[in-house]
Amino acid sequence: MSQVKSTTRQTLTYPRRDVEKGYTDQYLDVNLSEGTIAIGPIEEKIKKTFIGGKGFDLWLLWDALKGDNKWDDPQNAICIASGPMGGTPAYPGSGKSIVTSISPLTGSVIDSNVGGYFGPYLKFSGFDALRITGKTSGDTVVVIDGIQERIDILEIPGLPEDAYALSDVLTDHFSQGKKVGISVISAGPGAANTRIGCLNFSWYDNARKRVRYKQAGRGGIGTVFADKGLKAVVARWEQVSLKSNNPADLEALKTVARCHAKEIVELDPKQNEMARLGTVHLVPIMNDFDLLPTHNFQYGSHPGASLIGREAFEKLFDPGYDGCWKGCTVACAHGVKDFVPYTGAYKGRKVFVDGPEYETIAGCGSNLGIFDPFTILEINFYCDAYGLDTISVGTAIAFVMECFDRGMINTDHTGGMDLSFGNRLNALELIHQMASGEGFGAIVGQGIRRMKGLFAERFGADPAMLQDIGMESKGLEFSEYMTKESLAQQGGYGLALKGPQHDEAWLIFLDMVHNFMPTFEQKAEALHWFPMFRTWFGLCGLCKLPWNDIVPEDNKDTLEPAKVMKHVNWYAEYYTAVTGNPATPEDLIAMSETVYNFQRVFNLKMGYGTREHDTLPYRAMGPVTVEEYTSRQERYDTELKEKYKVDLTGKDTPWRLAELRKRREAQYETLKDAVYQRRGWTIDGIPTIDTVKRLGIDFPEVMAVLAENGVK
Repeated sequence: MSQVKSTTRQTLTYPRRDVEKGYTDQYLDVNLSEGTIAIGPIEEKIKKTFIGGKGFDLWLLWDALKGDNKWDDPQNAICIASGPMGGTPAYPGSGKSIVTSISPLTGSVIDSNVGGYFGPYLKFSGFDALRITGKTSGDTVVVIDGIQERIDILEIPGLPEDAYALSDVLTDHFSQGKKVGISVISAGPGAANTRIGCLNFSWYDNARKRVRYKQAGRGGIGTVFADKGLKAVVARWEQVSLKSNNPADLEALKTVARCHAKEIVELDPKQNEMARLGTVHLVPIMNDFDLLPTHNFQYGSHPGASLIGREAFEKLFDPGYDGCWKGCTVACAHGVKDFVPYTGAYKGRKVFVDGPEYETIAGCGSNLGIFDPFTILEINFYCDAYGLDTISVGTAIAFVMECFDRGMINTDHTGGMDLSFGNRLNALELIHQMASGEGFGAIVGQGIRRMKGLFAERFGADPAMLQDIGMESKGLEFSEYMTKESLAQQGGYGLALKGPQHDEAWLIFLDMVHNFMPTFEQKAEALHWFPMFRTWFGLCGLCKLPWNDIVPEDNKDTLEPAKVMKHVNWYAEYYTAVTGNPATPEDLIAMSETVYNFQRVFNLKMGYGTREHDTLPYRAMGPVTVEEYTSRQERYDTELKEKYKVDLTGKDTPWRLAELRKRREAQYETLKDAVYQRRGWTIDGIPTIDTVKRLGIDFPEVMAVLAENGVK
């Protein structure tokens, strides 16, 4: 056991409440400023309204905040919950935690859905959710020990800075010889010195005898964690079985779990091979359909994509079972064993890299013009060690590289670094600088929105060009999909509550490839149903990959293949079996619609959440430069001539570029109108009184926020 010297600041012993039908009906409240630990009830009305997971997080966060609170105020909370089905070991993808806070990037609500064992261990220790408020010294570790029925706030000086070493030490110290029973949440120095910090959620891989990690990546939640002075949060639990959630109908749960798991085992090897490749199978698919972000989202494909796709990583991944929760048959959490970094503190040492996944490969590979799998692995490793979101890191550096290539910044600004596309060593150097808060990396670590202002004010860069090519919306960097040719996906990003993250609506293939939704009304319907169903996974402690990454063999012949309704029905059966509340697919959508609209009002409470905030940089809608237009000239010329009846005779490319822009910007605004109407919102994007009453969230505080924004 590692020698760790700790001072106990506060302890609470408690009688552990058993889970009943997926719930404990209580939450844990930790105030770091006051050094207090309390247990609060989750009343039946709250449970029925907010369901669990992100719903409970939002309720607890709302209660902690006033509208004028900022991300670094002590009142800001980090809320973590699983959900009623979270922790089921037999049903694929049932080990998720959902983390929610106010973002340092956006100033509003951010959430991340993450694997690892923490959420289930928290619930089985007796708590549906955890809320942490206040600030402390910087050496604080919160320990939730469900076996000893004890909560501790500890001060532990001298712990390692990076997430890998820290989690190893704490897992060893608290495990009492049973490391599988420990899950650690940690951030890292990059989280402390940037606005794009992530959280690492651990689980112990018993077969490989090592701590493994998944990341709550988006929006800087790791930065909030570090700002609070937290070093780690640890959960300890023991055995998990199908009975752990005490489901209402154990036999029904066994039946539906067996059906879904069996289908995945049979079909995954024939489809995307998630259990062997994870999400890297997406790289050649995105490249083939011109959707792989390249050189800061200028282009959608590259001849070098094959060097960083499935063929490369299937040779590098360590074989063996890779589920980030017990018994998940998707088992997509792959990693690379005995990788040796070329730079940084781990230079020359063998390490295990958890990943990469598609988003990291695209964001830190093709989008930077880097087509070397080993550089991507090193970026992946150090981002995790430092607690940095690989999506924001990749998209932010891609923006910097384009600014550098266009002469908008130069070596005088970058500390002498050549930041041209493809410069892999300087990309790594930026990441090391982000972790230390030094050099030009300290600027990049503030995120694209702040870089745009700084580059214009300090370096004299063109603000309009910066706005067009800076791939952020609401302050959050784009995840790694090209949206120029998919209006529905533009809406999926621009209208997403937290910013451009694909977990609300991934509609590119349905819209661009299959043309399933040619009208604005059809796009609006998709931008209602898909965000609602995807939100539901975050309410219940589930991963979405089993839903639509492995599909029934006859799915293409069904009426709505994109929805994979066979699986949607299974999820309704799963929810019913655990909670005892009969549910149909329509009920699942209704659950999410309630929470989704509450979050929109929450954004209003924080000073956001209206039409003006649902904007996109133009590159998300169409080509910004002549080079971009030329790369797809036949497509764009055809659109102008056939769709808009524009006479192109004698017109040069800049003129055509401008004409296309006017029309594409206008169609995005028309899409907003259609989506707002479908969602029951005003023309300014605010839920109407009728909508909040229909959904049962017409609480006095909600009605007051609406009234303050002119909705009465």
